[in-house]
Amino acid sequence: MYDIESFYGPNAGYVLDLYERYLQNPSSIDTETRAVFDSWLQNGHNDHASTEARPRTVDTLALSSSSLQQADAPLQTDMPQPVNEGVAPQVSQIVAASALAHAIRERGHLGARLDPLGSEPLGDPALLSETHGLTDEDLAHLPPNVVGGHSAEGAANALEAIQTLRDMYSGTISYEFDQVKSPAERQWLRDAVGLRLYHSMPNPIEARKLLKRLTQVEAFERYLHQTFPGQKRFSIEGTDALIPMLDEIIHAAIDSETRELIIGMAHRGRLNVLAHILEKPYGAILTEFGHAKREEGVPLTDTFGFGWTGDVKYHLGAEYILGEGTSHVDLKIVLAPNPSHLEFVNPVIEGMTRAAQEIRSVTGPPLLDVDHTLPILIHGDAAFPGEGIVAETMNLWQLRGYWVGGTIHIIVNNQLGFTAGPEDSRSTHFASDVAKGFEIPIIHANADDPYACLTAVRIAHAYRDNFHKDILVDLVGYRRWGHNEGDEPAFTQPQMYDVIRSHPTVRELFAQRLEREGLVPKEESDAMLQDAFAVLEQAKRDADSGAYQTDPTEQEGANGHSIEVASASNVSAEQLTHWNQELL
Repeated sequence: MYDIESFYGPNAGYVLDLYERYLQNPSSIDTETRAVFDSWLQNGHNDHASTEARPRTVDTLALSSSSLQQADAPLQTDMPQPVNEGVAPQVSQIVAASALAHAIRERGHLGARLDPLGSEPLGDPALLSETHGLTDEDLAHLPPNVVGGHSAEGAANALEAIQTLRDMYSGTISYEFDQVKSPAERQWLRDAVGLRLYHSMPNPIEARKLLKRLTQVEAFERYLHQTFPGQKRFSIEGTDALIPMLDEIIHAAIDSETRELIIGMAHRGRLNVLAHILEKPYGAILTEFGHAKREEGVPLTDTFGFGWTGDVKYHLGAEYILGEGTSHVDLKIVLAPNPSHLEFVNPVIEGMTRAAQEIRSVTGPPLLDVDHTLPILIHGDAAFPGEGIVAETMNLWQLRGYWVGGTIHIIVNNQLGFTAGPEDSRSTHFASDVAKGFEIPIIHANADDPYACLTAVRIAHAYRDNFHKDILVDLVGYRRWGHNEGDEPAFTQPQMYDVIRSHPTVRELFAQRLEREGLVPKEESDAMLQDAFAVLEQAKRDADSGAYQTDPTEQEGANGHSIEVASASNVSAEQLTHWNQELL
């Protein structure tokens, strides 16, 4: 027997018209067609005159045409209960509601609340009910199944389903999946969103732990700012959630029995990553600040604080061994040195990952274990579309000779490239748009919502784990200070920095949220901050007492694990000098 999914395009519209006539007067259509419509009635609704009956997949019909095929999940087949007794939904309203739902799934990111500073999203007329000739009252009189997908589950009517859909796709997290060509991958991504598989809200213990982490991140930056005013550190402030996001990826990687995680990033937030992800001791970092090289005639704001390698402290790499999780597998975390030229580290990380994944214990062609090593690339919002090496590296990601089983990309998006706004530094709306050409799914998250940020990386890791392909998270935040801490950003962005100066920090907003929810009182969150400052004060006293070397080859991490800051060379200085002279 035919069901509603058997009809497409003009035929579908014709069948809907017949069905509406059938609901009003079953004898007005021919016997064979009436028998088909009779089969659509379920759950005891066999009275032809009843206007409560609906086709069991009326939402599927509206989404069957080529322009309305996507949904956030397999479409529902349960017959909806009547919303307005005695009134059959108009065909035009059913089609309009389905079109609105499709627009939200496809372009909801254009209306998402992604900017912590409160700027209005670009928007799209297709996201508005009135564009489709609908009012809230119209939607309230339609069954939820006309919206389709998981958003219809548990909704009383189409209005509630649309509101749920807006929360899914146009909140503080949003998605771009349509560029993904694989139907199976698109469906997996829609299910991840619609079923909220990775949206679990932390329990009180986890929420308190997240607040403590954000407190450590903020306290570290504030302490450096107060103790070494004017020295460059390229603060993470405004995108503080990057650290909990990396924590989340690390824990997921351990549970997946990943053995090595390799991170590539530039200078922005690097010191915070070294301190809190690589566990480089606070005292070691403070020692580097305290022993900043001072050149005659060079102002304090231009002193770099060279490490023993001759490189600046915010370019240094490190390694760290972490052992925790359900699998009891140690995870080696590597932060590659920053080569200074923006994004140049991308192919370096991919090459390091590929080398680590190759199984060299057996003879013959090299075998790859892509689950052994996970690469993470942290980009800048101006550099991602601006540096050609980004696209060049992504172009290699599915080639046999370069495939590494997928990279997790994170754009640390502070909405500025040095002093240039997006309108002066790229031709696309989103910093992430370049990735769409490589069929990479994109998740945008508001950096002021830590829960949204954690959801984004949970989905990202699970996608990489399942499909071994690249995925990108666009972390939309801001930059609390200038490009470096010696710059005055208000010279070039006065209006933006008027907003930033009065904008609460990520930690402050999250602490206020937990206080409202009755999870963490203000006194406790304030005490967390004071405790974090106390730890830093003790580290400063240790640094001042000479407890840390300024030129170590290896230092001890906060939990006793060794941190390789750099490797000692087996080549003598005399030999290096000789080679240098020969090359001149």
